Amino acid sequence: MGHGHGHGGADADRRRLTIALLVTLATAVLGAVGALLTGSLALLADLGHLLTDAGALAAAVLAAALATRPSTMRRTYGFGRAEVLVAGANALTLVAVVVWVAIEGVSRLFDPVEIPGLPLLVIGALGLAGNVVSLVVLSGGDRRNMNMRGAMLHVLGDALGSVGVLAAAVVLLTTGWPYADTIASLLIVALILPRAVSLLREVVHVLLEGAPRDVDPAEVQAALLELADVDEVHDLHVWVINDRTPAMSAHLVVHEESEMHCGDASVLDRAGHLLRERFGLAHTTLQVEHVAHVAHEDHCG
Repeated sequence: MGHGHGHGGADADRRRLTIALLVTLATAVLGAVGALLTGSLALLADLGHLLTDAGALAAAVLAAALATRPSTMRRTYGFGRAEVLVAGANALTLVAVVVWVAIEGVSRLFDPVEIPGLPLLVIGALGLAGNVVSLVVLSGGDRRNMNMRGAMLHVLGDALGSVGVLAAAVVLLTTGWPYADTIASLLIVALILPRAVSLLREVVHVLLEGAPRDVDPAEVQAALLELADVDEVHDLHVWVINDRTPAMSAHLVVHEESEMHCGDASVLDRAGHLLRERFGLAHTTLQVEHVAHVAHEDHCG
């Protein structure tokens, strides 16, 4: 956590995203041809995922590049939130596509469409091969990076879509059952929607300055109160810039007789060491003050 991630990891993630984008674009062209030739809803659903994935991956590449840019006086945190915003946009577009496929699928249950099985089988197999390549490339990236997880979720949705297309093709070829394609598309919806909603909830949590998943603010407060000379902890805030950069701020009220000097023995340095070692909070802002000066800022001289 903290500042453990350098630009090397971000550059590697960007390369992975770029490769996955190129593979996805090639697969989308194939899916578009297949959907036109067969009229398959499962292929159309898969194509919808592919097109949103292409946009999502392109945005993810851009966000990964922006995240490495240094901070400025106007943007003191840099562009770290760009990855969070793109992850949210990805989740929203995926939810929209899934809802559209669900509505179309339900309508086809009452009015089934005849779909040829063999072209469906071939196109589904080729699409799945492209999805697997993209998943393998992306799986080597940073699993804690929300931007990467959002991109992987899109590609995983495509892979599941291709599996559904293959299953529908096999059923059509062996039984001729007209609802196979529609049922496959609805199963894809059921698998993808919860994951997309989960990612969207995580994005909202970050944008609302929620605490990191693995840091309990109550535990942070209790640990700070265990420090010698600390009487009270107030105005405690723990949040994340993005899912790789947690931050924390608090006011520490110390005994009146305590020396608030700088150095290894100071309350400030002991608190900073505690936060880094126990909670992985490297980006911290702490104000140390006496009880009589709680409303004032007391500088360490």
